[in-house]
Amino acid sequence: MSSHEDKKVIYLDNAATTRTAPQVVEAMLPYFTQMYGNPSSIYDLGSMGKRAVTEARETIAGAIGANVADLYFTAGGSEADNWALIATAEAYEGKGKHIITSQIEHHAILHTCDYLKKRGFEITYINVDQDGVIDLDELEKSIREDTILISVMFANNEIGTIQPIKEIGEIAKKHGVLFHTDAVQAFMQVPIQVDEMNIDMLSASAHKLNGPKGIG
Repeated sequence: MSSHEDKKVIYLDNAATTRTAPQVVEAMLPYFTQMYGNPSSIYDLGSMGKRAVTEARETIAGAIGANVADLYFTAGGSEADNWALIATAEAYEGKGKHIITSQIEHHAILHTCDYLKKRGFEITYINVDQDGVIDLDELEKSIREDTILISVMFANNEIGTIQPIKEIGEIAKKHGVLFHTDAVQAFMQVPIQVDEMNIDMLSASAHKLNGPKGIG
């Protein structure tokens, strides 16, 4: 069987994953071959790694208006979604067990909601219109005293719909409910400022924007 390198390839699946950009590979390579020390250590090789991680945090946080201390690295977008929902559910279970999301979320959200339902949480799935846009009136009317989280994806991975994230954030803030958005398809593709949009938690993934796999 011949390799794809033996023939011209037209790749049309960038919504699923992207080729790691050459400059990204070049920037990462020294940390595999030269500066490979444990970033938690105190010797020079480790300090170099720690400095690189710190600079990465600052760059990412600055790009979306977030605090550096609020940035957490995960193994990918799906794990980031899992963290956001499950951690919130466990932390706020005493306040309530009601979560709101949409009917067209990524399976990383929908499957996590299924898991939480088995643990006694109630999930409300908001309808969307023919363009995939969430019904804001229905969203606000669905908020209850025991609602602890709203999770709506920024840009849909199947149909490309961009949700009115700022308006959703305003509704969540008005009612004192945490707001999470799966921004895996939107991160660095559209302007995002978490403070201005009232986003409490945001999930992203490097491999959707020519970065390496295994980092979110």
